[in-house]
Formats: sequence, C-alpha cells, structure tokens
Amino acid sequence: MRHIQVTVPVGKREAVLEVLDEEGIEYVVTKENSNREYDSVVSFPMPTNAVESILDSLQDVGIEHESYTVVTDAETVISRDFNELQQEYRTESVKDEEISRQELMTRAEELTPTFSVFFAMTLISAIVATVGLLLDSPAVVVGSMVIAPLIGPALSASIGTVVNDRDLFFRGLRFQFTGVFGGIAIAAIVAWLFQSMFLVPPGAEITQIDEIAERIAPELLLLPVAIGAGAAGILSLATGFSVAIVGVMIAAALVPPMAAAGIALAWGLPAAALGSTVLVLVNLLGVNLAGLVTLWYIGYRPDSGFGISIAQRRVFKQAAVFLAVILVLSLFLTGVTYSSYQMSAFEETATTESEDVLAEYEDTYLLGVDVQVQEGGFPIDSSLDATQQIDAVIIEVGGPPDSYDQEVIDRLDERINEQTTGDTAVQVRFVATGGNDAYLEEDPGIGQSDADT
Repeated sequence: MRHIQVTVPVGKREAVLEVLDEEGIEYVVTKENSNREYDSVVSFPMPTNAVESILDSLQDVGIEHESYTVVTDAETVISRDFNELQQEYRTESVKDEEISRQELMTRAEELTPTFSVFFAMTLISAIVATVGLLLDSPAVVVGSMVIAPLIGPALSASIGTVVNDRDLFFRGLRFQFTGVFGGIAIAAIVAWLFQSMFLVPPGAEITQIDEIAERIAPELLLLPVAIGAGAAGILSLATGFSVAIVGVMIAAALVPPMAAAGIALAWGLPAAALGSTVLVLVNLLGVNLAGLVTLWYIGYRPDSGFGISIAQRRVFKQAAVFLAVILVLSLFLTGVTYSSYQMSAFEETATTESEDVLAEYEDTYLLGVDVQVQEGGFPIDSSLDATQQIDAVIIEVGGPPDSYDQEVIDRLDERINEQTTGDTAVQVRFVATGGNDAYLEEDPGIGQSDADT
C-alpha cells in the first residue's frame, strides 16, 4: 500500500478532486498557507499496483513536475472503502505487487551509487574475488559477490530503455562496462603482485584450482544463470522482494569470471583470459536482455502514447542487438562445451580401452587414467577435434612388483592412439601393490615411463 500527497496548483483543485472521486478514492484536503502558487495538499491511500495509473491521470489534469507528489509506504489502512478499492485493483497475478513506473525509476537510481563509490566498490569486490579464487575458497568468493554494487547499473539500463529515459540507459551501460573492465584490470594487477611477492607458490598451475578452472573454460550452461539473474532482478525491484539477495545472484554471474580473467592474464594465459572475458560479456548482456524483456512483458511503459511507440522501437532494437551479440559470443561457449564433451568421451574411451588391454594380463589392473591438455591454447581449434589439444595420457597400472611389461606399454600406447590423431604421448606408470612396500616402477632408461612417445 502507498500513501500519496499531492500539492495542487491554484486553479487545479476541482480537476484533481474529480479524478479522485471518479476512482472512488478517499482523500483529505489540507489548505496550503505557504503563499506559493499552490491551493491545497491532497492526501490519499492507494493500492501499490494502482499508483502509476492515478499519477498518470493526475498528470493529465495538470499535476506536472513543478508540483510536489510524494509517495510513501503505508503499513496499514483501516477503511471499508479502501478495502473495496483494493478488491477492485486485485488481479491475482504479479501485477498485484508491482510498483509504479515512477517508483521503479527512483529505486533504480537509489541502487546505483555515485560513480566513484561504484567503481571503488567494484574494484574491491574484484580484489576479494581474486584472493578467493587463488585460495580456492568458495566462502571468500561469495563474500566478493555480496559487496559488488552491480545490480543498480544492470537494471538501470533496462529500465531506461523501457521508460524511454536515455540518460538512465547510458548511465547504466557506462557503469557496467567500466566496472567490468576495471575489475579485470585490477584483478590482473593484484594477481601479478601476488606472484611477484611469492604469495602464490612458484610454478602453481591455476588450471588445477577448481574455482578458477570452471571459469576459464566456461560452458554454455552458464548463460541461463545470467538470464535468470536479470529476470529475477527486475521482478524483485518491481515487486519489493529482497533486491539484495538477487544482487548477489547478478554478482555471481559477473565478479568471479572478472577475477578469473585477470588471474589468467597475470599468468600469461591469453586463451584462458579470453574464455573468462567472453563469459563476463555474455553474462552481462544476458542480464540486460532478460531485464529488458521482463520489464516489457510485465507491462512497464513510458507516460505518453508517443513515448510508448518510441520506447517500443528501442526495446525491440536493443533486444535484437543484445541477442545478436550473445549468439555470436555463445559460439565460443558452445565450442568449449563441445570440447568438454569430447574430452569426457575420450577419457571414458581411454579407460575402457585400458581395462580391456589389462584384462588380458594376469594380476594387472587399472588404477586410473588422467588426460592432460595443453596449457595456454584454445580449448578447440578449426578442426573441431578437442583431442588434438591433449598433451599426454597418463595410465596408472596396479599389480605385483614384477608386473612391469613392455608389451603392456606398447599395447596401451597403440590402443590409445587409435582414438586420437596417432601422435599422443602415453605414459604408463606401474604401481606395485599388495603391501606397505608399494612403489612406482618405471623404466630407468627414460625416467617417466617406457611408454613416453
């Protein structure tokens, strides 16, 4: 519920009261004694979803921006007539909870701090996320999401398009892209400093850190997270649900990939940095597209018929641009997803082939298969064959101390290379089992294994 106070200019009192009477609204009129160009102050309660229509009606009869119109929350209204008014506007849908267009714009502006504060908080959240990723600490990464002030600008751009406010739209976009690329830059600087100060062990492989690995090789399934975050953000803003909770969801789609891109740059992995950057851009555009479509779908429009036609063209144009860019960038994510599928299928095949070979030899069995890929390269190339990115296949074989057999090595090498381009390095490690004196048996002439090819 809302409580509305309107200062009525001289000569507009009868027109304003006529509008309220036609809507069946109870009101209180207070005489204005400030000696300004106002006749009186009219106060009345309204259901939340009826505020926009009544404000538009008042504007039609002369209550323009030079008059004061204040909309505040009303905790309780005790009135039989007001209960009847609530029933009149009840729709049993999400529209029952919708705030007015004017309130929506005010909330979006309140959620967006000044640029200096926004930029500083975004950089801090990127630094915290960088630390969390390097520590492989989900708790620290979540903390970085909580302090990221990204929900305001992310939703402002969509709201500005729908209500035909270009200043709000461009302000939202400027904040978002400046924050994202600033976050990537500060993450790269901080990660490089950590390396230089030996706060990260020399030779540490970031691709082996789970929190980083899932963001430098992003898959297409991450896109629905951003789309859901954008839609949920608009619904929470429009209905009064906890915006802070949804803000964390939007930050989850943007902050960790930002930090991962910076870390990859600091480690000299341009392909990994590209993957994370593409993920950030796809998520950013996905949030904006989902917010734009959701706003238009639930019925928000500008305050004039001419403005509605302009806004409609801009909404469709903006949605088409966002969708086209997302589709282009998603080709990269699709390639990564396909690459992951190929690698998983190859690892399963390699395991099956190894088990089949070892089943023919007494007392030997498979302990595990590890597929290592090349670092710094793209997950998939023009051949669309991810197995070409395999650096080595490591096969661990268990058995008694005397189980080392060159024939086993050769057969495993042959069977594995039948599944690839034929020049994949296969390393076979024999692990003696059966007691506390288990040891790794290798060919002393080669050092790693006689199967290195």
